[in-house]
Amino acid sequence: MLFIFKYLYIPIFLVLIIVGCSGQDKKDSADFFLKGNQALSQKNYAEALRLYDEAIAKNADFSDAYLNKGITLLKLNRTQEAYEVLTEAITIDPSLVQANLVRSEAGLDLGRLREAKQDLQLIEKEYKDSTRFYLIKGNIMEAEGNASLAIQEYDHSLQLSPKNVEALVNRGAVYYRLGSYPAAKADFQAAVTLRPDQPQALNNLGLIASREKKWGEALSYFDLVLNSNPADPYVLNNKGYVLLQTGEGSKAKELIERSLEKLPANGYALRNLGIYYQQNGQLDKALTEYLKAIDIAEPVEWLYGLAGRAYFSQNNKAEACKIWKQGVMLKDSISIAELAKNCR
Repeated sequence: MLFIFKYLYIPIFLVLIIVGCSGQDKKDSADFFLKGNQALSQKNYAEALRLYDEAIAKNADFSDAYLNKGITLLKLNRTQEAYEVLTEAITIDPSLVQANLVRSEAGLDLGRLREAKQDLQLIEKEYKDSTRFYLIKGNIMEAEGNASLAIQEYDHSLQLSPKNVEALVNRGAVYYRLGSYPAAKADFQAAVTLRPDQPQALNNLGLIASREKKWGEALSYFDLVLNSNPADPYVLNNKGYVLLQTGEGSKAKELIERSLEKLPANGYALRNLGIYYQQNGQLDKALTEYLKAIDIAEPVEWLYGLAGRAYFSQNNKAEACKIWKQGVMLKDSISIAELAKNCR
């Protein structure tokens, strides 16, 4: 499965507040806030969250503490809570434009695309020279299915900062989906040059190598990711697919099943498990996995074509042609070829 960044790198806003004669509570709040920033910079997110809560308890109008608490919640994948906390920061201080920027990213992840766009529109003047602003804007365009506008925004982001790895990876992912594989490969390679351990770029280079049937090269990319994160469900599955193509079915099945344990609703992993069963002549089991993947209703390359082949191998031409016709509407290349050959 192709990787595109959902979360961007979120900078830590270390906002120093001036403590005057406003009382001990505000001084204590500032101390908790600064300690929270230190914990956040050390990726001690639970402690950072506790400290920001202490800061807010001492000073309920401390908008910067809400902002950094929202950032921390995003790091903990508590996106809905982060969105609410960032909204509180903006309510307290509408001029805190950093909170709009971070909230737009949280909104994107929650599927609140209209609100995410509105946040960016509110701060466009302040962020007209921000590579990150255009990166988020590109991500919103990509989520809306507008590939050409997404690429334009990523281009703008990279014009402002040619070393923006996230923009390179995300633009490459859009090129990949458009079938512009040389352009995608160039972006992923540029990202890896800047950051050799960048997992999304490495995974995506592995996918391109797989398309080129350079199986050894693909495995080397996937292994680089798995060496750092052995439980990554997407990369486990992608490596499993390569092993299916190189005659190592039992190892492939093990990896694909591990992937599904982590992420049961991965259509590509279900398809690949179906391929394993089909390779071993277990057509009923293959169809079970293919139909599970179809039920998820997400685009999975060759899924309908392979399911049709399984039906055809069972001498069930009617079901094969029916599912190939569905695949043709989804531009499934195997379905297009099989329908033309077998269902005149």
